[in-house]
Amino acid sequence: MKAVPFLIAALLAAARAAADQLPCDFAKYSAQPGLEARIQQDELVASWKGQGSDELRMRYAIEQGEPIVRELAIMKNGAWTALGENLHAEYDVTSGVRRMSEQQAAPLRALGVELTPDVVDANRWYAFWDAPLQVPGMREGQRTPRNLGLPRRPDEIRRAHATFASASCRVTTDGARLEVEFPGLSIGIFSGALRFTVYRGTNLVRMEAVAATSEPWVAYKYEGGLRGFSRDAGSRIAWRDQGGHAQQYRFGGVASDSRVPVRAANRLLIAEGRRGSIAVFPPPHTFFFTREVETNLGYVWYRHDRDDRFGIGVRQADGEDVAEYSENFALYNAPPGTPQRMAVYVYATAGDADAAREAALAFTHGDVFKPLPGYQTFVNHFHLRFTQRLRARGSLDAQMEDLNAMRALGLNIVGLSDFHGDLHPDDAGPLRFKDWKDYAEASRKASDIDFLVTPWEEPSAYFGGHYNVMFPKLVYWSKVRKEGQPFTERDETYGTVYHTGSAADMQQLLDVENGYWFHAHPRTKGTTGYPDAVFDAPFVKSDRYLGVAFKPGMGMDLSETRLCEWRCFDAVDTMNNRFASTSLRPKYIIADVDTYKKGPEDDLYPAFPVNYLHLEKVPGPQDDWTPILKVLRDGDFFVTTGEVLIPRFSVEGAGARRTITADVEWTFPLEFVEVVWGDGRAIDRQIIRATDLPPFGARHFVLPFDAAGKAWVRFAVWDSAGNGAFVQPVKLQTR
Repeated sequence: MKAVPFLIAALLAAARAAADQLPCDFAKYSAQPGLEARIQQDELVASWKGQGSDELRMRYAIEQGEPIVRELAIMKNGAWTALGENLHAEYDVTSGVRRMSEQQAAPLRALGVELTPDVVDANRWYAFWDAPLQVPGMREGQRTPRNLGLPRRPDEIRRAHATFASASCRVTTDGARLEVEFPGLSIGIFSGALRFTVYRGTNLVRMEAVAATSEPWVAYKYEGGLRGFSRDAGSRIAWRDQGGHAQQYRFGGVASDSRVPVRAANRLLIAEGRRGSIAVFPPPHTFFFTREVETNLGYVWYRHDRDDRFGIGVRQADGEDVAEYSENFALYNAPPGTPQRMAVYVYATAGDADAAREAALAFTHGDVFKPLPGYQTFVNHFHLRFTQRLRARGSLDAQMEDLNAMRALGLNIVGLSDFHGDLHPDDAGPLRFKDWKDYAEASRKASDIDFLVTPWEEPSAYFGGHYNVMFPKLVYWSKVRKEGQPFTERDETYGTVYHTGSAADMQQLLDVENGYWFHAHPRTKGTTGYPDAVFDAPFVKSDRYLGVAFKPGMGMDLSETRLCEWRCFDAVDTMNNRFASTSLRPKYIIADVDTYKKGPEDDLYPAFPVNYLHLEKVPGPQDDWTPILKVLRDGDFFVTTGEVLIPRFSVEGAGARRTITADVEWTFPLEFVEVVWGDGRAIDRQIIRATDLPPFGARHFVLPFDAAGKAWVRFAVWDSAGNGAFVQPVKLQTR
């Protein structure tokens, strides 16, 4: 019996000897309490202080060129307890070819823009209607293709599994985080490195393939995870299904032939064992490109392997479930040479699956927009065919599951956009006005003391591009003005009604009824070329025009550090610079959704940026909506993906000597805060790294700001998962 320990020791020694040597670059590493790395017996050992009193460590090695996680462990009862041993990272990439959509081309043609190769190339990265994995891309009998350059060919679709040729590692300290990187990763047309990042103050681990391609017009998706977890008598995979019910898989069946997609609520899957639990989930927002609907396609997976081991990870589907939306599944962009960060999050705990779930959900406040005193949450632009569906149900009092799902997110104000393929949007009078009456009444009936539904519209007429219009009360108006028909008239049934037939009519209507508008999905879809094409139009040089929608995901590029950087922020920054010397108030960026039918079973949170309006209470069902529009016009709101909040912001002082002050709170570890400004000619920014701050933190930022020569300024915060929040631009008077 004494020979058994000796034999085990000999086997372990042989295994260590078989492992490759581990030369590691520590040039950018600096040891600090609670965040340390060292080489020990040909392994790299990274240890860190986790949440509360937790301590964690990861041991890495290289075997035959492949990085191995020898151990992911947590301190339990004074001893290290392994939650996973000899874990292998696995990644798969599926890619196709990015194409510009005909929807983008149409407004450019209407503007007289020739679709030269340069014009197509400048716009194709921002396609919404594109499904690169759908071959040939045209249905039988379809006359008008959705994209330029169809049909697609089968050989455009390439699928690749990650391989490794690693010989070394790099260790980097960045504030309160530690990065361990293994070069030598190849995934088909992509090459780069495998990176693990841990953060002091949390049990969170970010694993990512950081890889680039040199090929042009690559659109792609990825699946990633860890395999090699040991199945024991107490092991199970746990999740909540789309109905919120607890589900599990206990490895009682046969081994899997492939990954098992799981349509888990909150995009969250948990591996539970006798020693603790591991939760796996994707980044909450950057993982998702924009779609028409938010049906849950199964974003996590498990696999029961044949050697009594298993793997878990994240994934994207190849396409939509519903044929109606199959031509829109755009995937991610990979411009040549850009480091795409394909992330998988892991959360380790000594507790059970429920403890792991609670800890992981804390990063998104449970997929709910956190209430803030003095603020109301608002988002706009929903094509629910609200009135039409209620009429079909026989009552304007009927419950609408779409609104129930949005209320459950923590939304207080929902702006609808009927008359979009439904009702009678282009009728000159009686039919449309009857629709408006029912639309307004149904919205009023759906509202409550803390939940308001507003009957607004995306008319997209006369101003150029697609836009949303908002009035403070019910206004009867048509988008058609027949020859000889007056702009306004008195109707026996509806009172004062309006007819518009030009941009001048629309502007007059907004002025008379105190309405406001902003461009939807700037620089893409039906707003391709806008707002740029109308920068100098009188209706844009008006304070009735608020700016553009914050609609990220169209052109999702995992190398970028900000969401919607060019389409949203550059568009508004450019406008505010152009109008710097005028008396116009600033142009803003307003959170906007632009989707269709949905239900409580859908995965809504990732697709819903939200406006926090500085408003003490929600207007009641009988009130008008002037307080909402005033807050929007004053820019007294901030926009967030949900994980970062900015409850207080101000620009203090006078003249050139100013101070930016902001109260910020967050969940995921932060990346940076930034102050952005323009002087009427150029746009510049100051970036303040925030990687030294702990997760789940709060800070009062006080940033000196030299306002000399500057026309406007704004403030934004971005975290390490790509989530963010920003306030609206403030115009400066320095004289």
